[in-house]
Amino acid sequence: MKKLFLFFMIMICCSSLFSQNKMAACCAPTATQQFALLGDNKQFMMSHDAPLPFIYHSANGADITFKAADGTDAHGWMVKAIKPTNYYMFVIHEYWGLNDYIKQQSEKLSNDLGINVIALDLYDNKVAATPDEAGKLMQSVAPERAMNIIKGAFLYAGANAKVFTIGWCFGGGWSLQTAIAGGNQVAGCIMYYGMPEKDVNKLKELHCDVIGFFGNKDQWINPQVVEEFKTNMKDAGKKLTTYEYDADHAFANPSSAHNNKEAAADADAKTIAFVKERMK
Repeated sequence: MKKLFLFFMIMICCSSLFSQNKMAACCAPTATQQFALLGDNKQFMMSHDAPLPFIYHSANGADITFKAADGTDAHGWMVKAIKPTNYYMFVIHEYWGLNDYIKQQSEKLSNDLGINVIALDLYDNKVAATPDEAGKLMQSVAPERAMNIIKGAFLYAGANAKVFTIGWCFGGGWSLQTAIAGGNQVAGCIMYYGMPEKDVNKLKELHCDVIGFFGNKDQWINPQVVEEFKTNMKDAGKKLTTYEYDADHAFANPSSAHNNKEAAADADAKTIAFVKERMK
C-alpha cells in the first residue's frame, strides 16, 4: 500500500512539474516583449536622455495612412524615390516613436539609396518626449497590432516590392521581426542594438541576410546576447554579419548622450553598402 501511495505521489509531482514547465514555455515573453519589459527598468530609462528639441522640414516626405492587415487605419511617413523603383526600405522607429529624427534619417536613406522609404508608426500617432512616456508607449505595443501594421505596409507597397528593413533600439528588434514576416519579399535586414529573435525555428523563416550593429558597452543588448544571436543564426542556416563598437546603447542616435559619431558614421556607411550590394 505504501509503495502504491508513493507511486501516485510521484506521478502527481511529475504531472505538476510538466504542467508548470509547459506553462512557462508557452507564456515566455517573445523577443520584442522581452525588450518592451525594459520600459519598467529605471536604469534603462535613465540611460536615455529626452531628445533634444528638433523640427525637421522635409523636401519630399509626407504622412500616409494605409490599411493594417486587420482593416484598421495605420500611420506612416513616406519618402518616394525620385526615380520609380520597386525597392523599399521599411524604417521602424526607436524607443521614442516616429519623431522628426526618424523622419530625417528616413529621407537621408531615400536620397542615399534612390529607394522608397516608409517609416512605420508602431505607436499609432504617439511620440514620447520623456523617458517615462517612451517606456509606457513601448510597453503598450501589442504584438498583434504591430504585426498587422507591418503586414499592411507590405500590402501597401505591393506584391512586386523588394523590401529592406531597418530599426534602432525598440525598432531594431522589430526590424528583424518585419524581415521574418515579409518572407521572400525582403531583400535584407538591418538592425541596430535591438533584441534578437531567439527561436531558431522562427529564424529559419528568414529569406534574407542580416547585418547588425551593437555596442560592447550596452548593458541590455550586451555581447552575450549578440553571441547567442550569432549561434542561433548559424543553427538556422542564415547569414548574419555583425559589427561591435566600443560604444553604448543608442550610439547612433544624434540626440542621445551616448551618441558616438565615429561608430554611427561607420555603421551608416556599412548599411548603405549592404543595401546597394542587394539592389539589382
